[in-house]
Amino acid sequence: MDEKIVLVDTDITTLAVDAIVNAANNSLLGGGGVDGAIHRVAGPQLLAECQTLGGCPTGAARITKGYNLPARHVIHTVGPVWQGGNHGEPQLLAGCYRSCFALARKYRLRTLAFPAISTGVYGYPKEEAARIAVHEIRQALAANPELAEVLLVCFNPATRAAYEQALRQS
Repeated sequence: MDEKIVLVDTDITTLAVDAIVNAANNSLLGGGGVDGAIHRVAGPQLLAECQTLGGCPTGAARITKGYNLPARHVIHTVGPVWQGGNHGEPQLLAGCYRSCFALARKYRLRTLAFPAISTGVYGYPKEEAARIAVHEIRQALAANPELAEVLLVCFNPATRAAYEQALRQS
């Protein structure tokens, strides 16, 4: 099963997969980091479609077309802001992955690429976020044999190291 989990060091906006996951904010109207990059590359049609969605609660996900991206779809999910770990952050982060995989199943998506949700400006510790990501991805792969590959996009060496450790430990 782990052969279906691939670590990549690249720009998520360059990946030709069924869907890339956007670490979005609640408005879904663009922001900084990966969210801003996805919106810039996808073009103004992405923002126009996101404006029709009415936002997204933390831990949930919404799907749009990919527009000018090589990915066919963008799955927007809102990760939790780290507040020390005692405010439901682990459950909310796990919910992000579950919501993304539920949409993948509904839309029969076989390949997905995830950024390290919540580990940027939202401050989630990379090691803990990677453990949750790997656990939820393994659960999804076991439950959905149609999933062919899940890419974990490593923005920097620390993110890669956290994913490598999570893959070894669990």
